[in-house]
Amino acid sequence: MLRSLPVGSGILRLVKCPYKFSSAAPPRRHWSGILGWREAAVNEDRSWGPAGPEPSSLPPARSADPAAAAASSLAECAVLVLSTADPLLKSRLSHSAYSRWRHHRLPVGAACPPDHPARPARPALVAPKEIPSHKSLDLPLNAYVLHNLAHVELNAIDLAWDTVARFSPLQDLLGDAFFSDFARVADDESRHFAWCLQRLAELGFSYGDMPAHNLLWRECNKSSEDVAARLAVIPLVQEARGLDAGPRLVQKLVGFGDHRTSNIVAKIADEEVAHVAVGVFWFTLVCQKMGRIPSETFKDLLKEYNVELKGPFNYAARDEAGLPRDWLVLYTLNFYIYALSFLERLAFS
Repeated sequence: MLRSLPVGSGILRLVKCPYKFSSAAPPRRHWSGILGWREAAVNEDRSWGPAGPEPSSLPPARSADPAAAAASSLAECAVLVLSTADPLLKSRLSHSAYSRWRHHRLPVGAACPPDHPARPARPALVAPKEIPSHKSLDLPLNAYVLHNLAHVELNAIDLAWDTVARFSPLQDLLGDAFFSDFARVADDESRHFAWCLQRLAELGFSYGDMPAHNLLWRECNKSSEDVAARLAVIPLVQEARGLDAGPRLVQKLVGFGDHRTSNIVAKIADEEVAHVAVGVFWFTLVCQKMGRIPSETFKDLLKEYNVELKGPFNYAARDEAGLPRDWLVLYTLNFYIYALSFLERLAFS
């Protein structure tokens, strides 16, 4: 794997500068809740009850698929999730994988992820500009928002597990904590996806009832050979956009009269702060070991990968996540990240 990487990749720069994780944080302010998030018990609140999140009545995923119990490392668990097409099973296996990591002390291991995650036959994947509006689909606004959000969360599950598997050969350099953090992110995303599916079903819809796009994963492939680029493009840009769009979507749903769905979206947006904070933490550490200034490296990577930082920004949430404001420079480039573009369009419509 490493031999095939270009000389200038972030991975090879890390290999030349060996790094063993230290519990000491970089000399800058990070999200105050990061230690509590890491040390918290495995979250079993995978259903949405009358008062909010509550434990699910579904049996453990590992009892439904013998392959889950056969995986002998966290990286192998990651590949199993990535290779699972059924969305609900993918969500449950993701939770099982993180639970095994926490309770059974699996090693990180090493595994080669697939080029693309397995996907169900539906939804149909089309170009972003071909995604119809909720009015043309004759869908209520709340179902339309939930479907788009579910698609983002399903991709987020795979993005986190791909990070675990793809960079598993660097375990000695990054340390177990890196992989534990992104396994926990994957578990969070799988819980969010389960909430979206449950609420869609309550409204009489299911995942796959409207078209979706595959641009999020296509853009993820660009960062598959550079751990610094992966951290910049995914948690610091794509997930951070969720911090911006979430409050506006909540207001839209409240105006629509669906407080149950607005509460789900608000909870998801609140929990995304941790994911951005994890990205900031690891991006800063990786830059330190590369001998690079984080703010300048972030901007250089966005230029290299043709990614635009697009406002307006939710500065309060970004500040809480520890994402410095001086990193948020607006570029005029030819290509936009579309990971949450449809959610943002809804928020402004």
